[in-house]
Amino acid sequence: MDIYYTHKVNQAFHDMHETAEHYRHEFTTPEHFIYALLKQYEFNKTLIDCGVDLNIVNKSLKDYFEKMERVPEDIGQYTIGTSEQLRAALLNAYQTVQNSSAQYIYVPHIVRGILGLKESFAAYLLKNLLGEWQSEFMSILVGRYEEDHDQASTGDDVEEGTEEDKEPWRKMVTCLNDTYMLHNPLIGRKDELLRTIQVLCRKEKNNPLHIGEPGVGKTAIVYGLAAWIDTNNYQVPKRLKGSKIYQLDLGTLLAGTQFRGDFEKRIKEVMDGIISESDNNIVYIDEIHNLVGAGGNSEGTMDASNMLKPYLESARIRFIGSTTYEEYNRHFSKSRGLVRRFQQIDIAEPSAAETLEILKQLKKSYEQFHGVYYADKALEFAVSASAKYINERFLPDKAIDLIDEAGAYREMNHLYGQKRQTVDKALVADILAKTCKVDALAMKEDDNAALETLYERISSKIYGQDQAVRQVVEAVQLSKAGLLDDDKPLASLLFVGPTGVGKTEVARVLAKELGISLVRFDMSEYTEKHTVAKLIGSPAGYVGYEDGGLLTDAIRKTPNCVLLLDEIEKAHQDIYNILLQVMDYAKLTDNKGRKADFRNVIVIMTSNAGAQYAAQANIGFSGNVSRGEAMLKQVKKTFKPEFINRLSGTVVFNDMDRQMATLILRKKLGELQEKLTAKKVVMTLSDEAFEYLLKEGFTQEYGAREMDRVITGKLKPLLMREILFGSLRKGGKITITEGKLKGS
Repeated sequence: MDIYYTHKVNQAFHDMHETAEHYRHEFTTPEHFIYALLKQYEFNKTLIDCGVDLNIVNKSLKDYFEKMERVPEDIGQYTIGTSEQLRAALLNAYQTVQNSSAQYIYVPHIVRGILGLKESFAAYLLKNLLGEWQSEFMSILVGRYEEDHDQASTGDDVEEGTEEDKEPWRKMVTCLNDTYMLHNPLIGRKDELLRTIQVLCRKEKNNPLHIGEPGVGKTAIVYGLAAWIDTNNYQVPKRLKGSKIYQLDLGTLLAGTQFRGDFEKRIKEVMDGIISESDNNIVYIDEIHNLVGAGGNSEGTMDASNMLKPYLESARIRFIGSTTYEEYNRHFSKSRGLVRRFQQIDIAEPSAAETLEILKQLKKSYEQFHGVYYADKALEFAVSASAKYINERFLPDKAIDLIDEAGAYREMNHLYGQKRQTVDKALVADILAKTCKVDALAMKEDDNAALETLYERISSKIYGQDQAVRQVVEAVQLSKAGLLDDDKPLASLLFVGPTGVGKTEVARVLAKELGISLVRFDMSEYTEKHTVAKLIGSPAGYVGYEDGGLLTDAIRKTPNCVLLLDEIEKAHQDIYNILLQVMDYAKLTDNKGRKADFRNVIVIMTSNAGAQYAAQANIGFSGNVSRGEAMLKQVKKTFKPEFINRLSGTVVFNDMDRQMATLILRKKLGELQEKLTAKKVVMTLSDEAFEYLLKEGFTQEYGAREMDRVITGKLKPLLMREILFGSLRKGGKITITEGKLKGS
């Protein structure tokens, strides 16, 4: 059921806008509304009956208006918005009327909503002057404005009891002229709005179609047009003055249409009703692509789009539609008749600077709503970080969502001991960290202490590969410094070296130290041509098409990660064609046309290619050639030149030497001791036992993995027997000697 404002409410709105325009205020507030009511006999008489001096009310409000911030004269004409407090009062009135199944919002409904506001000067003033008369004031006010109902029923509006019988079409539409104040005001988009007005003023094909990505502000433009028309903006031509914009609700139109002809009848009733009211009215259809096929039961039957074509040609009614590019191409473009009757207006995503300006102007309303204060740095960070880290969504919607979420968090979690509850940059970073599953430290652009020590922290866990670690860290630091191409991954690295020297371990440690996820793919699973297709999704018609791509879905789920493609040389050659666009443009398109964003991904590929040639590295006169360098020559033969050319670095891992093996053995024994500590066991190795494990576990051919096998085969069984059946059942100390390891 639609809800309408009475004549007196609309008169108050008109006077309220005039007052705000006179004082050059940016927003209409509850104070403007109460001031406008002072022009109405019913309101004044009720105040006098309750012992209130009207001169005090008038002077107090004027003094309040003088102190309010004004729009500078040099700006010229501007659009007056609705403050968050007035919007809250209107919403309260709307919900009250809706819950009572009534149809009109009266002046007392809105006054009651204003009196319920916590931090409103208008509410404070009225409560203070009324004192104990407050409840009686409301009951008297309701009685006074009963005449407004009678006037509405005998004037242009229809009596409440017969409204449904006489104009049932109103139940299936929403008048945006009455509801635009409940939404965020339109900021910017002047060119698109003027283009919309220009199309509406055409003699033929005067139906604008807004096409843009979700969240860029298509619906906001229509609410902005309704505001311009309602406030008599100087840029609204005479042809559109007094027009009403009705939003068509396809869901309501379709609901309960059991029989053939019900849907068509409803559309005809709505269109004829809107035309009969005025020749200047406009119909707004959100998600207009749903018209194609709506109401049609089978191929060849008439759907909603065909029903509307005669009205689209009529000069007595105009239409505004909105849809996304994807839905336009999939549905709307198939109906050539509809395309011909609409004028396409592209609504592009606003730039970061434009989005920041939008946030600055929305700042006051969100501060009033949440009872917080937004720091300027927080708004700037919300724009830049949401643009960088939130994928598949668009500005300004995702930036507004971020500050709204941060405001809600601060409203729930107050800063104790502070009068002003501030939403700062750190809080926005924390909220974004939870949204994007990335450590907040990684997003704090001014906090580089963690990055400064990244090399030392990784080197403390990876031994003997200083050059390899340095290349990885430099790639990350270059990206953070903003010196890399924004349209490429953070780094695309190929790790080359013998088995067991720490290639995979570097990727694991890097992800852990950066506080981001490690997404690992074992490329030995993708040796066949058809298995490679699973990474981006099977083609249409093949099994697994609905499942999507394994790689694209993983990156879409965790867009900030270290992507490890282990043993890349074992995959089918087609994998390199897929990776080319990832390394070049940081984009990968799956089988359904959805794009995965790799801009915040560190791509690491490991390779053992040429391992069989590594043993020949030290043969001959050039005995100083390492196994890794020998393998690198083979890598250049294995991989395509265009693949190697797109890498940001090829990292050669050193062979394992005795010093590296000693450090690795100590690290692994330390990890084992951590597990023993949980069992209250303290392990001590004799020097001979340590040397024995080192001798058995150190081989250049198998690297650190041989160390794991020696510890698992020689040391752990000894400990296991003592913990389960021997002297360490309740904890204790044990000394491991070489003899015990040898079993003697």
